[in-house]
Amino acid sequence: MPPSAIAYAELYVADDRDAAGFLVDSLGFVPLAVAGPATGTHDRRSTVLRSGEVTLVVTQALRPDTDVARYVERHGDSIADLAFTCDDVRSCFDRAVVAGARAVQTPTPSRRTGQDAWFATVSGFGEIRHTLVAATGDGAAPLPPDRDWALLPAATDHAGPRPFLDHVAVCLEAGTLRSTAEFYEAAFDMPYYSSEYIEVGEQAMDSIVVRNADGGITFTLIEPDDTRLPGQINQFLTAHDGPGVQHLAFLVDDIVDSVRSLGNRGVAFLRTPGAYYDLLTERVGAMADAISDLRETNVLADRDEWGYLLQIFTRSPYPRGTLFYEYIQRNGARGFGSSNIKALYEAVEREREVAGR
Repeated sequence: MPPSAIAYAELYVADDRDAAGFLVDSLGFVPLAVAGPATGTHDRRSTVLRSGEVTLVVTQALRPDTDVARYVERHGDSIADLAFTCDDVRSCFDRAVVAGARAVQTPTPSRRTGQDAWFATVSGFGEIRHTLVAATGDGAAPLPPDRDWALLPAATDHAGPRPFLDHVAVCLEAGTLRSTAEFYEAAFDMPYYSSEYIEVGEQAMDSIVVRNADGGITFTLIEPDDTRLPGQINQFLTAHDGPGVQHLAFLVDDIVDSVRSLGNRGVAFLRTPGAYYDLLTERVGAMADAISDLRETNVLADRDEWGYLLQIFTRSPYPRGTLFYEYIQRNGARGFGSSNIKALYEAVEREREVAGR
């Protein structure tokens, strides 16, 4: 059986208290468990955080001679592990290795749950790893199985939105997009879902979306067109020193309400030129009753043949800009808002023209 969902994403960071503090205080995540010297883990300190159906793990190295420290030194604060839930860890591991993944950790009994549950780890794109963990079946937040955890008292307050992980956006080096998509289909049964070539002025990027059968794992893979001028994908690859997760997209029921709530908690979102909203009805259809709310909150809108979506991006809270977050609301739409890239570019140019008159 192939992987069914993303169990958790683990961030390696230089300052775990600062990184976890942002996720808790600003994004509304709740800390569930900790691991470190007090629980027998002496080379790193970790915190598991949960919001809605999203589990994040924040980890800091406690010694400079560790994989965690070396990863942060090279890539900055960024995601190092995207863990997959598997019904059969060993068969998932075997399939991935046959497809070309490197075995990082062969199937091993979980330290957390004893001999009845197993985990393994394989390589993915760039230096990203995929830990394969056994499904718990009880809906509880999964804990990384390679260390011992101390559970924290249950939180009594949760003021942020309760999201689902809609997709993971991945930046790849030019020329590797198709081979990476083929690898994820062969290794994890994540076939081609859609693709698009996007031109933005003198810049361009190519993308392929791969996802598993039930949509529990969706990767938007993006590479720059190196025959055009460098753009945001090139900037990420330079800052991250190679391929990596550019952003995590959190699916919410009411994005306007979520943005207002998060803004009150100090979250900084990217601002949208006013000209974008002047052209919005022409681009996506009748939304006159909602445009004022979208303009106020800087939320973007896009439409495809199935419906429309609303989305917004946070500013990166990390020193090298190596990860940010998206909030997205789907009203039938199955796409990922690629038209907004071009629309934003055109809106900025329109405002420049108006200002220059």
